[in-house]
Amino acid sequence: MNLPRIPARALPLIGWKEHVGLPELAKGRIVAKIDTGARSAALHATFIAYMGRRVHFTLDIDGHKKNCVAPLADLKRIKSSNGMSELRPVIETMVRIGPFEFPVLVTLTDRKDMGVPMLLGREALRKRFLVNAARSFILSPRKVPK
Repeated sequence: MNLPRIPARALPLIGWKEHVGLPELAKGRIVAKIDTGARSAALHATFIAYMGRRVHFTLDIDGHKKNCVAPLADLKRIKSSNGMSELRPVIETMVRIGPFEFPVLVTLTDRKDMGVPMLLGREALRKRFLVNAARSFILSPRKVPK
């Protein structure tokens, strides 16, 4: 049976993994898993501490530790893939994938045992990208052009 062809919206295509930049937090790129099964975005951070309405944390980007401070947007209870529930700080920061830059709400958590330091979920992807689950690094090649 032939199904009618439905035109795809003119959204950019991304792979299931992409290099992302966090220009408000640090120079360099990290690998992010594009996860349509997750609702929110999560970023690997260590030494997370609260100072009033600000959160202090450390990122590891391109092998360099970077101490960061950001306004605390929220605290959110997240149930991880292993079923454990955790109260996480939420920050809003700009994310860059290829030529695209946009604000994202990101939870901070220790992801050292996960395969990649960042996860981008549906809320960050919605109305911005189509995901090709068979490819990786479509918008962000492994090597940065000089």
